[in-house]
Amino acid sequence: MTERRRRRQWWPGVLAALALLVTAAPGTPAVAREELRIPVTVPALTDWSPESGSYAYGRDTRLVAGTGAERRVAVTLAADLRAAGHGTVPVVGGGARAGDIVIDIEPGRSSLGPEGYELHAGRRLSVTGATETGAFYGTRTLLQLLAQGDRIPAGRTVDVPRYKERGVGVCACYVHVSLPWLENLVREMAYHKLNQLLLELKVKSAAHPEANTWGYYTEDEIRRLVALGEKYHVEIIPEINSPGHMDPWIENRPDLQLTDTDGAKQPSRLDITRPEAFAYYTSLMDEYARVFPGRDWHMGADEYMLGSDFAKYPQVLKYARERYGPNATPQDAFVDFVNRVHAYAASKGKRLRIWNDGLTGASTVPVAAGTTVEHWLNVAVKPSELIAEGYPLMNAAYALYLVRGGFHTDTEALYDQSWDPRGFEGEKLASREGITGAKISLWPDNGRGETENEVAVALWPALRHIAQATWGDPHPDATYDGFTARGTAVGHAPGFRDLTRVPVADGTYIFRTSGRSFTAAVRRTADGYVTLRTQDGCLEVRGGKLTLNVPLQPGVEVTPQACDPAATLQRWALEPAGGGGYRLVNAITRMTVSVPDDGRLAQYPPDQRTPAVWQLT
Repeated sequence: MTERRRRRQWWPGVLAALALLVTAAPGTPAVAREELRIPVTVPALTDWSPESGSYAYGRDTRLVAGTGAERRVAVTLAADLRAAGHGTVPVVGGGARAGDIVIDIEPGRSSLGPEGYELHAGRRLSVTGATETGAFYGTRTLLQLLAQGDRIPAGRTVDVPRYKERGVGVCACYVHVSLPWLENLVREMAYHKLNQLLLELKVKSAAHPEANTWGYYTEDEIRRLVALGEKYHVEIIPEINSPGHMDPWIENRPDLQLTDTDGAKQPSRLDITRPEAFAYYTSLMDEYARVFPGRDWHMGADEYMLGSDFAKYPQVLKYARERYGPNATPQDAFVDFVNRVHAYAASKGKRLRIWNDGLTGASTVPVAAGTTVEHWLNVAVKPSELIAEGYPLMNAAYALYLVRGGFHTDTEALYDQSWDPRGFEGEKLASREGITGAKISLWPDNGRGETENEVAVALWPALRHIAQATWGDPHPDATYDGFTARGTAVGHAPGFRDLTRVPVADGTYIFRTSGRSFTAAVRRTADGYVTLRTQDGCLEVRGGKLTLNVPLQPGVEVTPQACDPAATLQRWALEPAGGGGYRLVNAITRMTVSVPDDGRLAQYPPDQRTPAVWQLT
């Protein structure tokens, strides 16, 4: 073991302890040092005025709140206190007494802005915001403090974010991501004061059943997730990527696919010259509007010509010149599609967002004003130019990516560089004017490269870092170890579910269901799934069409293969199904095992075929 690794084993704990104390004279009594203790939070408090004494949370604590928004914040806090093991706390009106927690919303406190708050700890503790969201964020700070003990040093903070958009993006667009995993993410985001979750995903379509290839979410699943986001002040923004990356939607619609000069259909490219293509896309927008009530719509608009170029599609140039004159370029047809989507979104009360790489400077037609550009790639048109042209700009830099089986953001290096949202790919800006904020992004480029539980391990440090860099000082601690100690101190959000818990012990079991049984040795994997070793090998999903290196076709057989600890498709979740039984869910495809009439084991989406329920003995 290297000396650096040895230091890392004990140094975070030392720093966590040191971070709790401010510098005091050598003879300062222990009680006085305790009173001067600086609260540890993520994001770190940028303003703290210590006072004498401390606030004590106890069994007589009440939540004091008025009606309406104040009561909503208090009720959510009461539920989270209970989930975090702090007991049942009543929500009451009227005057406060010692030990109480007071929730107050004062619209006149304009200096707090729409998300800032003041927290004051003394004989009682008060959280004040100018808005419901601000008061809510004050309660997140309180929960982090109580995660470290029931006594909080007396003092006051006014805590206001530097950037209005602080987020995470998840592509659940091809490879399904489980709903409990996404719910964990929403809770963690709120706990760290992140407010925007971009989800590129497929909602099962009633209007276009031909598009319902796996993996999709049902409308009820999305309503459940959106309701959680609303409760925790996380805006969930949907994305259907277009006009590129459209294969999840149009692989069974060749009439909408762009055709090249060789007559080959392009399932990933929507034919933007056809009015039917625009009508199809906007009908999907209408379906999404039923379950996503927020004000933002993301259309992607990236990588339309990835691996090709407009020269192979002369009909695009023809369309552009018919619409914009003889000097038009093929890129004008692309921008025209973006602007038509912008106009449609605006007619429905929604604001458009796009990725930046389609803005190559090759068009004569500008993107519609008010379109938020999310900058991830260094191209000819620089961030400073986009800001000068008046576009709201979000930093979604590739340096902030976590790619399954590929590139992972180097959180430690970014922290040591004091990275903040001014640091774009290809350009560092001097001012934050015009920058809406920043987000980390999760992509499944090699879908079997990592399980979602493995992704979570890398995600939590990156999530805390982006929370810190978008809310306040990007470098609050002298070392990265000191910063990670903050995350250890505050822990996970109340209600966080441990998705790595395996419900049965390792051992050999007989799996029985109607029409089928088999014997397998169950072994827990390091990432919290199990392998199922039969006498012929380990059960694995294999066969059919691969999407991002994942067999996502329903009906693909589950068969024994040579056991391989690195084979993520051999990992399974045992999900309790009631009556002591379990469903088998593949860790990567997220489909359940069913037993068709022929007795095979095969994977299917759970709403297409009833999953087998296995009794283990």
